[in-house]
Amino acid sequence: MIRDCTDSDFETILSIINDGAQAYRGVIPTDRWHDPYMPAGELRHEIAAGVRFAGAEVGGSLVAVMGSQPVQDVILIRHAYVRTDRQRRGEGGQLLQHLLKTAPRPLLIGTWKAARWAVRFYEKHGFTLIEGDEKDRLLKTYWDIPARQVETSVVLADRRALDEIVVGYEKSSEEDGEIDIFKL
Repeated sequence: MIRDCTDSDFETILSIINDGAQAYRGVIPTDRWHDPYMPAGELRHEIAAGVRFAGAEVGGSLVAVMGSQPVQDVILIRHAYVRTDRQRRGEGGQLLQHLLKTAPRPLLIGTWKAARWAVRFYEKHGFTLIEGDEKDRLLKTYWDIPARQVETSVVLADRRALDEIVVGYEKSSEEDGEIDIFKL
């Protein structure tokens, strides 16, 4: 079951984020890794900045969370994590589909460039990878992150973001149908 998280879910959200983030240990740049990955104060700051979490429940317990944050003319998907023992069972995909269906604006996702599995997950769900100067522009426009994180991250965009926000995107057609092209 997918549901909106409440204030009473704070400790569970924090636990899921820090458990799920273990997948990044040794993958992302060591200067970007922290232990815990997200301290409670940082999560409080993110929530105060407008991040709202939805969660996937199994057997009455939250097993996955995904945040959304309205920023200017887009919705950012933030802090998407699944408990380690529940990964690759579909809860993350269900959460993402829920947010795709309910988002009133274009969606952008930022993730670590080295986390190829995360990039593939979002691409599988219809997002297009944005790199290069346009990636940098999007990260600097919509996120409040350090320059080092901009260097080591990528952005993925949903169809609406490609049509309305991303500069340098064009739709092209081939004999067997349409294909998406992002020109750097």
